Amino acid sequence: MMQVFILSSLSLMFIGLYGVLTRKNLLKIIIALNIIETGINLLLVSFGYIDHGITPILTSQESILNLNKMVDPVPQALVLTSIVIGLGTTAFALALAIRYKITHNSISINASEEEEGRGI
Repeated sequence: MMQVFILSSLSLMFIGLYGVLTRKNLLKIIIALNIIETGINLLLVSFGYIDHGITPILTSQESILNLNKMVDPVPQALVLTSIVIGLGTTAFALALAIRYKITHNSISINASEEEEGRGI
């Protein structure tokens, strides 16, 4: 099962990388970066996955004896932090895209290249 998670996360990362490298629209690039982030988060969670694992809550003597069957909670905590940071950076990137639209009257990267060629 872990191989499916790793394969899915790698495919998401490569799809996002393809989107970043081939698109000229800023919104599509931001969406592709979010797809890469999702792939990385899935990869981190898959590292902490254990088949038929139990929740890492120590409530009884029996749960203390089954420490090797517990799922690792550290990658899950890292992914939760990553989601919050990703939300903030996406909001900032969208604000920059709006600013770019106001100044260049386009959300395409080609607009700034055309202005540089004219000497503006």
